Amino acid sequence: MNVKIPYQIHTPRLCLRCWQPGDAALLKEAVDASLDHLRPWMPWAEYEPEPLSAKVDRLRKFRGQFDLDQQYVYGIFNHDETRVLGSSGLHKRVGDRALEIGYWIHAAWINQGYATEAAAALTKIAFLLHHVRRVEIHCDANNVRSAAVPKKLGYNLDAVLRRRTVSGSEEERDTMIWSLLADEFPGSPSDALKIYAYDAAGETIL
Repeated sequence: MNVKIPYQIHTPRLCLRCWQPGDAALLKEAVDASLDHLRPWMPWAEYEPEPLSAKVDRLRKFRGQFDLDQQYVYGIFNHDETRVLGSSGLHKRVGDRALEIGYWIHAAWINQGYATEAAAALTKIAFLLHHVRRVEIHCDANNVRSAAVPKKLGYNLDAVLRRRTVSGSEEERDTMIWSLLADEFPGSPSDALKIYAYDAAGETIL
């Protein structure tokens, strides 16, 4: 099946695009300012702050994985791309013809619906361009803000897996598994979101 991969997605308030190494300083600024917000939920935040050179290497890896169709990690920017508001992505770790959406938001920009808007856009991309059967969102069972996102988008809570995730401090945490199936997408909040998607050459694909 021919899959058109969007390198940039515009929503009413956001620009989601493939990370570039040149974004490293903006990303580091966003992560460093959000560590108290991120550490309770994101195991990788336990190893922050990291030097700018490490951010450059990380974004080179993300870009390479994007080009090789291994996973698709997007920066979440304001429309003029002067500020990193967070990050999201489509990950292939949940089985055949399925994708998982992950996300985090800069501490200064939480409670404004940006995670929901970004996840809605990627849900739409997953079904209309990647042609998946299922999209999943996983989150810590205690992360109320994160769990609100799939709930708002009409996802179903399939399970709570007990002590399935290990935090950076080695604490075992329960994990919620939310899913939306292909036949549930039409008419959903994600379907209703107006987006524009562009390929690596800047051509409109949605």
